[in-house]
Amino acid sequence: PDMVARFQSIISAETISQLLHQTGRATPDFMLACVGGGSNAAGAFYHYLDEPSVRLVAAEAAGMGVSSGHSAATTALGKPGILHGASTILMQTEDGQVTEPYSISAGLDYPGIGPQHAQLFATGRAEFISITDKAALDAAFQLSRLEGIIPALETAHALACLPLIGAKQDEVVVVCLSGRGDKDLATYTKHLEEYA
Repeated sequence: PDMVARFQSIISAETISQLLHQTGRATPDFMLACVGGGSNAAGAFYHYLDEPSVRLVAAEAAGMGVSSGHSAATTALGKPGILHGASTILMQTEDGQVTEPYSISAGLDYPGIGPQHAQLFATGRAEFISITDKAALDAAFQLSRLEGIIPALETAHALACLPLIGAKQDEVVVVCLSGRGDKDLATYTKHLEEYA
């Protein structure tokens, strides 16, 4: 997991470079990223872990609702356990069997989070917000309408956190757009009439 975070740290290194160029400062007030296993968020958070002024926000998939039985909201539903040889938080039965997660987004349809994220959750260094499929779709269609950007469904979960974090007008908020939505066009097309 540490190797993945180090490789993915190019995300936060690039964020620092772009922020310095555009705002004259290296740190945002908020850094938002989606979390399934967490490689994208590990990279987005990497250079800000020791910057307490940066609020780290991880969006996890609540699917049809945290308590619906169709969710991948690991921090809301999981407990400590072992997954892929790592001690972390995962969704599991009472006897430790991994349960089936659900998310509209294939990249967030995962029963656990990486051990670094489990530590960030346990210490309160990162805030984890459970986002439903509906909220993610709402955010995706809004970004598409307003900016002409079709985000990946994973990214749409992070976008859906924007109205929930309480950012002020003058604060700098970075959302890691971890992928583009071409791969999700079939899913978006199924829901197109709801947003027409």
